[in-house]
Amino acid sequence: MDECDLLGSVFSDALIEVILTCTGVSLNVLSREPDAGFEHMLAAMNLNGKKSEMLFISSKKSDMRLLCSKMIGALPEEVAEDEIKDILGEFVNMTAGNAKLRLSDTDYAFTLSPPFMIEGEKMSLSVKRNTHVSSTLIGNDRITVKLKLLY
Repeated sequence: MDECDLLGSVFSDALIEVILTCTGVSLNVLSREPDAGFEHMLAAMNLNGKKSEMLFISSKKSDMRLLCSKMIGALPEEVAEDEIKDILGEFVNMTAGNAKLRLSDTDYAFTLSPPFMIEGEKMSLSVKRNTHVSSTLIGNDRITVKLKLLY
């Protein structure tokens, strides 16, 4: 398994575990898409260490609303916009924390920055050559979440 596959697997497994634990919703890896774009809700975090990384998790607002409703025990239409943003930010924070534990004895050990949110339509990311990118689409028949890792 190469470096990109290893890190992609660690972070996607961490996200799947976080969502299952917080919401009871089971998701699986649907595909690995190196050039996958973002959805219109995006949470991100810098991971600083010997090999620094940047973690992005994005989803459609409707999918996040459904996950949030499962997490807080409310109907989807009762979930407030601020709750969606908070929970997406918490998903990125918990995913990074979970991955940090899994990578603690490797060259990929890191410290966490505060998570931040970005919203918009048709977002894209351009990176310098030689930047490694791992993108994973996670989901089930109702929900999809995109994870992107830069290092």
